[in-house]
Amino acid sequence: MAGNSSRRGATSKGKGKTAGSGGRIRRSLEGKGPTPKAEDRPYHKAYKAKQAAQRRTQAKPKAARKSAVGADWVVGRNPVYEALTAGLPVKQAYVAEGADRDDRLRDILRFTAEHGLPMLQVTRAELDRVTGGLVHQGVALQLPAYEYADPEDVLADALDSDGIVVALDGITDPRNLGAIIRSAAAFGATGAIIPSRRSASMTAAAWKTSAGAAARLPIAMATNLNRALEQAAKMGFTIIGLAGEGEVPISGAAGLDGPLLIVVGSEDEGLARLVREHCDQLVNIPIGSAVESLNASVAAAIALYEVNQQRTGVTAP
Repeated sequence: MAGNSSRRGATSKGKGKTAGSGGRIRRSLEGKGPTPKAEDRPYHKAYKAKQAAQRRTQAKPKAARKSAVGADWVVGRNPVYEALTAGLPVKQAYVAEGADRDDRLRDILRFTAEHGLPMLQVTRAELDRVTGGLVHQGVALQLPAYEYADPEDVLADALDSDGIVVALDGITDPRNLGAIIRSAAAFGATGAIIPSRRSASMTAAAWKTSAGAAARLPIAMATNLNRALEQAAKMGFTIIGLAGEGEVPISGAAGLDGPLLIVVGSEDEGLARLVREHCDQLVNIPIGSAVESLNASVAAAIALYEVNQQRTGVTAP
């Protein structure tokens, strides 16, 4: 078959190379891994739906993407009315267009009109947006950011008047914070200090529970509570910490008549170790054996009352 054998590349001469595919066929037969998920395939409808959802999320303001907008909002008809009557500061009041006028909303509108608080009317969609989707019932209040005092200023003011400062360690419930602030103002404290971490801050709930005391009592936020305690000690404060295992009852503590700093810890964990080390004395509040401990705000109120009684020379009947 001379014709066939003479065809170029049809025969092998010696150890010469034969024509081939260069591995293209073998590579084309190899597996290409698992099939991508539908939402990862560009031409699948699931992929397009995922991309659309991501665009909608990115289009919203950062605050609106959170489950709760933050501490500067009060929403809902009853909470808004209670906040107004409790004297919380108001940056802006909002009401949705076409909101049903029930008795509570009429109370809110009457209150804002009588007290000269501007009520901005917006669409329900806009109110949904600014409140981050919270259930607002057509009305919301935006509170101004709380202006904290400087810890050193609070200590200096108390030092000049042999005053009382309350420091809070690990109080994470804003209602407890508000209740302690209220008691501090009621029993003659001149200021309070809270840490910037592991602590409740002056949210709407704290404002409300303080019953307006937060507007009269300077509250400082310390970057480091232990440093604030060190500073107080250098300035001449007596520092006492409330602890169930305290050495003496609050009534027997020394140094209650001079500049005083009372440290209150959480009900669950008490005072942190370093905070305890900065206290001149740990004091307790005697309670019955049937109760293991007191709520932090209750303990603070009792301690402040006792100190006030001793300072004024009034004894309980």
